[in-house]
Amino acid sequence: MNESERLLRSKMGYFGDNLISLGDALGIRYTTLSRKVRGQADFTQSEMSIIKTRYNLSDEEFAQIFTKEVLT
Repeated sequence: MNESERLLRSKMGYFGDNLISLGDALGIRYTTLSRKVRGQADFTQSEMSIIKTRYNLSDEEFAQIFTKEVLT
């Protein structure tokens, strides 16, 4: 589990969410959300916006979750 997944799952737990409830809020299936959380698929802009608002993410937390590390 990478750091962004760990942080997002921590926020989900803190707010009482699981993949099913957050998937419902985003309008996607939990299997699709699972792939996105694990970094196997990308979140859409609207999904990221909903998550930021739902979990009251700071700009730093948002960047930690949704910014992919660039390897040089």
